[in-house]
Amino acid sequence: MPIPDVVKICMSQNIGAPCKPLVQKGDYVKVGQRIGDVDAFVSAPIFSSVSGTVTDIEQSRGSMGGFETLVVIETDKKQEVSEEVKVPTIETFEDFVKAARDSGLVGLGGASFPTHVKLNPKNLDECEYLVVNAAECEPFITTDNREMVENGQDVLDGMQMIMKFLDLKKGFIGVETNKPDAIENMKRLIEQNEIKDIEIVELPSSYPKGAERVLVYEVTGKTMDAGVLPAQLGVILANVSTIGVMAEYFKTGMPIVRRRVTVDGDAVANPQNVYAPIGTQIADLVEFCGGYKKEPRKIVMGGPMMGRATKSDESVTMKNTSAVLCFSQDIAEVKEETACLNCQRCHTACPFGLMPSIYIEAYENKDLDTLQKFNVMQCMECGSCSYTCPARRPLSFTNKLAKIMIKEATKK
Repeated sequence: MPIPDVVKICMSQNIGAPCKPLVQKGDYVKVGQRIGDVDAFVSAPIFSSVSGTVTDIEQSRGSMGGFETLVVIETDKKQEVSEEVKVPTIETFEDFVKAARDSGLVGLGGASFPTHVKLNPKNLDECEYLVVNAAECEPFITTDNREMVENGQDVLDGMQMIMKFLDLKKGFIGVETNKPDAIENMKRLIEQNEIKDIEIVELPSSYPKGAERVLVYEVTGKTMDAGVLPAQLGVILANVSTIGVMAEYFKTGMPIVRRRVTVDGDAVANPQNVYAPIGTQIADLVEFCGGYKKEPRKIVMGGPMMGRATKSDESVTMKNTSAVLCFSQDIAEVKEETACLNCQRCHTACPFGLMPSIYIEAYENKDLDTLQKFNVMQCMECGSCSYTCPARRPLSFTNKLAKIMIKEATKK
């Protein structure tokens, strides 16, 4: 899409410590210039996605309820590239990890975990496999599919660099079978490049195949309990778009300043995938897609199952914004909750065989023993239980609250 008049770049775009602004009101910035950073280990720097003038540094309430710092930039549409943008020199493992941090990359599938931290686990010598998450199992979202179709070579180049510097013996790309164009292209490129240590693992098209604990099991057969990191099972796990963008950075030196976003939903006139500068307001994205054809009742950033509703279309895209979904009243209406039918559809739908109907009663009664006995901490909040519940009970969200209650009780 064309460069918008204004972008607002959030300083909280990763799990871990938020960045502190490195610019002030009145500063002129260029594309790829570092405008936010922090010394904390679990963090990733933030770069300007446009050239223009910083007009404000404001506070705004985010989707999680807290306040976030936004650097507001009035663009000049010139897209002047910063002198800081240079192709990294990578000769050692340390160079590789530093370059990964300098790229600003985080998990682009939605998790937003800093990539350089993921590529430098404490038990690296025990890691054998690279598993690339290309399942993209949530409805509507198609950004990862387009990454494999349009930038498949970058994906393979990124995988080979990771496998080289981390000394991994095998790479897997887990992708659902409802992406035949992506599967065909990746297989063609693997054969064309005569790559022997990377293979495609075709997965059944069923949600939530893209959840890391589900994907690790599907690809390796290893069971991954809540709280266990993939590296503890000898696996480095990364999103396919993250890998592709990383390879692009290694070739060009341009850090992550834009991303592909699926703009969809019944309220959008012309749904499509859009390359947009990070910090683009949702209103500008939708306008580029033909505007609203229905009044939006709910706007979700991410997928409909695990994404988060946002307060308005003034919210901005971030590194991990894979989708912006705009729904009318017809789709967004939440039907009135009724009594539990004891049908156990929630139990059947749960990928881990948990018992959400038990959790909701235990949570209301503050029964910590029952919550722990029936393993509520194993819930990954995929939303399958809520989706299948005929009584429309908020099961997944209640599970989240129950887990918080247990964590708070454990601290005391």
